[in-house]
This record gives sequence, C-alpha cells and structure tokens, in this order.
Amino acid sequence: MTGKDRDLLALLSANARETTAELARKLKLSRSTVQARLDRLEKEGVIRGYGVRLSDDYQEGLVRAHILITLAPKTLSRITEKLSALPEVQSVHSVSGSFDMIAIVAAESISELDRVIDFIGGIRGVERTLSSVILSTRVER
Repeated sequence: MTGKDRDLLALLSANARETTAELARKLKLSRSTVQARLDRLEKEGVIRGYGVRLSDDYQEGLVRAHILITLAPKTLSRITEKLSALPEVQSVHSVSGSFDMIAIVAAESISELDRVIDFIGGIRGVERTLSSVILSTRVER
C-alpha cells in the first residue's frame, strides 16, 4: 500500500461517488493510473464495496445506541447471524473485557430502540446486555 493508495482511499471515504477523472486530478495522476489502482485495491480486497453516507439531518432523527453483549459459550456464530438479520444493527464488533460484543444500532424512535434491545436480550445465548444511548457525535471520520 503506497501513500497515493492511502490518499485515494481517503478521497473515496469522503465521497465514494467521486469520478475517476476527479480523483486523478486531486491525486495528480492519470485517470488510467487511478483506475488501475482502484482495480488492484478491489482485487486485493482492500476495497470491499462502495457505500452510502447518511446526511446529518437524517441521522439526527435516529436514536443510536451501543449495546454491549455477553454471550454464553459457543454461541458467537449463531448470535452474530441473528444480529446481522436486524436492519437496525449497523455494526457488530468482538471486544475484549467483560463483554464479548458491541452492537451499534440505530432506530427511528426510543420505543423502536427499546424493542431492538429487548429482542437482542431475548436471543438464546445472550447472557447480559448493557446499553448506552448516543447523545451526540463529537468526531466521525
């Protein structure tokens, strides 16, 4: 991974819809060089896909929370599968410490968030949860 590759990834992180020609201009490279780098990064699995960044106005309307989860032994894959099926779950991370996982969730209301938390707590193999509602985001990259 070169410095130009990292610069390219940073530009794509800010705007994944940027044209190859515009990326090339910003990186001071030819369009074909940028396209070749993109192709290589995709082939190597560095770039898994291109996504949507939601507007601040839309996200401000969502209630987001971190849900820390303690699992029973040998239930990780089944619980991960159940969590990934919930549209409100944005990401799930394995962590060290007294909890095994953190799920980041976003719901349209407090009552919807409460339903999601109850559902997660009710999954067979989930021993304990601890939820923290996100009040505001101070830094996001």
